[in-house]
Amino acid sequence: MKPGTSMKADIVVVGGGIVGLTTAVRLLERGASVLVVTDEALPARTSSVAAAVWYPTGVRAGRATTVRASDTYAELSRQAADGVPGVTLGPCRTYTPARAAELPWWAPAVPGLRPLRTDEATGTWTHGWAFDAPTVDMPVYLDWLVTRFLAAGGLLHHRRINHLSQAAAWAPLVVNAAGLGAGSLCGDSTMTPVRGQLVVVANPGLRTSLRVQDHPEGYTYVHPRRTDVVLGGTFDADRWDLFADPATAAAILARCTALEPRLAGAPVLAHPVGLRPHRPSGVRLERDPHLLPATPVIHNYGHSGSGVTLSWGCADETARLATT
Repeated sequence: MKPGTSMKADIVVVGGGIVGLTTAVRLLERGASVLVVTDEALPARTSSVAAAVWYPTGVRAGRATTVRASDTYAELSRQAADGVPGVTLGPCRTYTPARAAELPWWAPAVPGLRPLRTDEATGTWTHGWAFDAPTVDMPVYLDWLVTRFLAAGGLLHHRRINHLSQAAAWAPLVVNAAGLGAGSLCGDSTMTPVRGQLVVVANPGLRTSLRVQDHPEGYTYVHPRRTDVVLGGTFDADRWDLFADPATAAAILARCTALEPRLAGAPVLAHPVGLRPHRPSGVRLERDPHLLPATPVIHNYGHSGSGVTLSWGCADETARLATT
C-alpha cells in the first residue's frame, strides 16, 4: 500500500490466495471498496504451486459444491475464450479401475462429459470419463488477478494478523478467506493441512490431462501446461513439512510415466510442495454475526484441493452475502 493511502474500506478480505483474490474482485465489481490483507508475498505460495486443473478434490459431494464448481467452470471457460493469461480449456481423461455404473457426482457441472471410448484407453486403464476442463497456470494467473484487483481500485496490505478482530479496524465487514490460516483466525480447530508433493517436467508435446481415480499406488495425475507438465502427487493428511522427498518424487515419476510413456526422459524442472487447507466437514461459506461483537464476518475457507475448482463460485456467493 502506498504511503498516505487510507487503510479504511467497505470490506476487508483476509487472505491473498486464489479464494481471497477472486472474492475481492467480485466485491469490487459490486461496487464495494475492498482492502486485501495478507501475510504472504504475492503470488501466495499454496495457490501458486497448485496443479490447478478444474476437478473437485477433497471436498464433500452435494448440491452446493456442484453449483460452486459449475459456476467456476463457466467463468474459467469464459476467461479461456477471452485469452486471460494462464487459463486454457483442454481435453481431460479420468481413468477408473472398473466401469462405473454412473457418471461422477460432479458431472452436472461439466458440459459434454462422457464415458471413455475404447481408443482412449491406456495400458491397464480402460474405463473412465472424458471431458474438457479449464487448466490454470497459477503464477501467471495470480499475477493477472492481482493486477485486475489493483486496476479496479482495490487496496493491498501485507501484514500478519492473529485474529479476525484485528481486521475489524480496517472495515465494517470482514471476509475470512485465509486458506489454511483461516481456522486459527476464527477458532476453528478442525482445519488441517493436506500436504501435496509434485514434480514439474518439461512438456514433451502433451495436451491431454490424465488422472487415475483410486490408483492403488497413490494419487496420480498428468497435467500439461504450455511449456511444462505438472505430475502428481500426494494427499498427505496432517503433514506440515514442505520438503520434497526424493523417494516420493521418484514414485510420482514412475506412476505418471507408466500412465503417459512420452514423459520418459523429460527434464525435471521443479519439485513443488504445498499444503491444502482441508476441513473435514467441507467448505465453510456463511455469514457469522457472532464472532466479533460489532463486526459481521463472512467465512469462505476449507476448500482442500479444490481452491481453483470452487473459487469463482464461492466468490460469487460471498459477494452476494456481503452486498445484500
